[in-house]
Amino acid sequence: MTRLSTSTKEKLKKVSTATVATCLFKKGLKNQFIQSVKPLRSGRPTMVGEAYTLRYIPAREDLNTIEVFRDPKHLQRVAVEECPEGAVLVIDSRQNARAASAGSILVTRLMVRGASGIITDGGFRDSAEIADLDFSSYHNRPTAPTNLTLHQAIAINDPIGCGDVAVFPGDVIIGDDDGVMVIPAHLADEVADECIQMTLYEDFVLEKVKGGNAIIGLYPMVDEEIKAMFEKWKSDKN
Repeated sequence: MTRLSTSTKEKLKKVSTATVATCLFKKGLKNQFIQSVKPLRSGRPTMVGEAYTLRYIPAREDLNTIEVFRDPKHLQRVAVEECPEGAVLVIDSRQNARAASAGSILVTRLMVRGASGIITDGGFRDSAEIADLDFSSYHNRPTAPTNLTLHQAIAINDPIGCGDVAVFPGDVIIGDDDGVMVIPAHLADEVADECIQMTLYEDFVLEKVKGGNAIIGLYPMVDEEIKAMFEKWKSDKN
């Protein structure tokens, strides 16, 4: 797995998914926002970590009885125990929330092991308990049935689709109250640097707009006078 540098991780924690989406759009990447997932609790710090993936296929009844949980090699359990510290477990549930992708016990184990978060394009059971954890979690909606009802864990750390987005192991995941963006691993450092600068300019713009400035020429910056004002503003802040 590609390791995310501490510096890049800290930069990404200071920017929004909206800013990341615009940055990636400029680079021609238009489908990096995981669709139809939301945080179980809003207001948490920004989630950042490398993707560690789990893929489900539709369950087949003769292979997916309750007894399979006794197998120490059951891939759902293995994924929880092997997800690296700092990583985000991303689950391909085929956008099917009629059965749970996981519940509070497994999510708690991930938290204790030091993961940065968990995402499914399906749903979690015990959702109120998961929401109360000091842990970033994203899903489509709550659901009670066990994952075995509809989901068969079939692969760990392979490329997957989650919420209509391709997720490769090691891609950088960033999540906030708006949702979750997927940053290709090889672009993470570049995106982090650009987004820090974009965020700085957005802070300047908000200050000016709150003070009564029109947005024409200001956002985006196309006026040389505005550029000079921004450079002075940065200098004054430093």
